[in-house]
Amino acid sequence: MQETFRAFVVNRSGGAGAAELQTLSPADLPAGNVTLRVAYSSVNYKDAMAASPNNKIVKAYPMVPGIDMAGTVVESSDARFRPGDPVIATGYELGISHFGGYSELARVPADWLVPLPPGLTLREAMALGTAGFTAALSIHRLEQNGLTPGDGPVLVTGASGGVGSLAVAMLAGLGYEVEASTGKDEEHDHLRQLGAAAILHRSALTPEAIPPLQRQRWAGAVDTVGGQTLAFALGSMRYGGSVAACGVTGGADVPTTVYPFILRGVNLLGIDSVYCRADTRAELWNRLGGDLKPKGLDAICREITLDELPGTLEQALKGTGKGRTIVRLAE
Repeated sequence: MQETFRAFVVNRSGGAGAAELQTLSPADLPAGNVTLRVAYSSVNYKDAMAASPNNKIVKAYPMVPGIDMAGTVVESSDARFRPGDPVIATGYELGISHFGGYSELARVPADWLVPLPPGLTLREAMALGTAGFTAALSIHRLEQNGLTPGDGPVLVTGASGGVGSLAVAMLAGLGYEVEASTGKDEEHDHLRQLGAAAILHRSALTPEAIPPLQRQRWAGAVDTVGGQTLAFALGSMRYGGSVAACGVTGGADVPTTVYPFILRGVNLLGIDSVYCRADTRAELWNRLGGDLKPKGLDAICREITLDELPGTLEQALKGTGKGRTIVRLAE
């Protein structure tokens, strides 16, 4: 094992946060029974928050952010993993209370790891990352509640974001008619390339007054926004339709009533990709290497180095980033 390695470290001194690239040794790594050489991580809004001063999500300092990682096992005391095995880790406490993926070496509990499935490279796994896994889990829960491609159009809100754009691509690949909502006019062509059959401006989903029940439009929805957008989607579901809620960029308060649920049998499905059951996690990563793998996955993301990470996190926090960004940590 290498004697030193680089990592992006967030610290706190006198109540203010500091974030910088540092050189660490294996002795600096947290407890865990598997050590891996990280090949790729990814950039998520949660990572940008963790790297910002006075954030409220990091639970211990110093901390290495990065809620995603993919790499190769170096050492393992768990019989399920051997040196050389390619693995993925997303969610759990990564980057929040346990060192995450912005590090050339990482040590994690074996229970957090998933073997790299057939059909995916380590790079592709991080092009998906938590965003792709969240999109897959949303679709999985919609299907569990009976959604099929023949039931009617499916709405994806916040469609130009990481989760939303991947959900559009996955649903279209499965044969669904996808209606994508975004506030970014410049993203329309990209969303059509991903498979969106129709595109709605986000303002169409947030009128000044939202009746609890509206015209029945969609058989299902993946909502990455929350707030008024989620209320509009719930009131516009077809009878028995389901909404998978996985985001709060539009707010945590949902101005709706019980009517969509008791008069149309609408289902509100909560999506938690952080502490998802291990068996479901493994099942969905296998699907992400199979029927849920978006076409042209390499083209969906851009790649940066660890040195470019600080500036990229600043862009993500301001909302000026675009699409999926992966971080290369090993050649």
